[in-house]
Amino acid sequence: MVSRVHALAALLSVPGCTLAAEEATDDPHGGAREAASASTPGQTDRGSAFAAPTTHAVLSSAPAEAGPVVRPKSSCPPEMVEVAAKLPFCVDRWEASLERVGPAGTPVRHPFNQRPDEGVRYRALSAPGVFPQAYVSRLEASAACEEAGKRLCSMSEWQRACRRGGSDTYPYGALPQPEACNQGKPHLLPIMFPERGYRYRYDEHFNDPALSLQQGYLAKTGAYERCTSELDVHDMVGNLHEWVSDDASSALIAQLEASRRQWQPAAPGNGVFMGGFYSTRAEHGPGCTFTTVAHEPAYHDYSTGFRCCAPVTPR
Repeated sequence: MVSRVHALAALLSVPGCTLAAEEATDDPHGGAREAASASTPGQTDRGSAFAAPTTHAVLSSAPAEAGPVVRPKSSCPPEMVEVAAKLPFCVDRWEASLERVGPAGTPVRHPFNQRPDEGVRYRALSAPGVFPQAYVSRLEASAACEEAGKRLCSMSEWQRACRRGGSDTYPYGALPQPEACNQGKPHLLPIMFPERGYRYRYDEHFNDPALSLQQGYLAKTGAYERCTSELDVHDMVGNLHEWVSDDASSALIAQLEASRRQWQPAAPGNGVFMGGFYSTRAEHGPGCTFTTVAHEPAYHDYSTGFRCCAPVTPR
């Protein structure tokens, strides 16, 4: 389990923040003090309440791989799509939700706004029209993918699946369309906890289950129709951050710092999550290059989710 000291030390990713005992200042994902006055339009379904090898990717605007991506006849499971690459792979079309594997193997859907219970086996699901699982750590996400016969995507796989044609910055093309994906909304922490004065506790505030139930913030999978790649992969930018399998290396941290992204309290061995969530814009890189390296693999909060990848099975 993540230690409170390490978790709180990793919470900050905005300049000029300080820590108090058992507390953190500002939102850990960038720009909490820049809360907008209105939410982003464009969502087709804003349901409000509960419903049931570590090779780092290149984070520049250069092509991830040369050549166009052509939708193949896939041997992937129906909830996944095959991505053409030097080593083809399958990727989930939608951000993951969880189901509890019961004693007799009977699955039970896990509430998307609740932390996974310790000592319980969970299987990752990928389906349209459901709220994806938040509050999940990389360790839990990896275990859930493995339970489904899959694995977490690597950074290079994740970017390949996200970037149109392997080269564009956004799933939908080269230029930003601010309303296409679920991002840029006001930060919920100062709205829900104004009395805290930008000083929030890890368990009590960053992991409050009520955050994911606020109407117009977390979206159901596939609700933002334009936030879709040409391979029909949805929501890779915004909605929830997505854990990948890589650790943050010294080289990756140096690369991010050289790109003049917003400062992060990064350390080698931290985990990596990608794409931003509904209250970020481009603080840690635009579109598919948004990369956060400020948190250890056991970290979790209301913004952290995931999707799975898998090898292509022989035809």
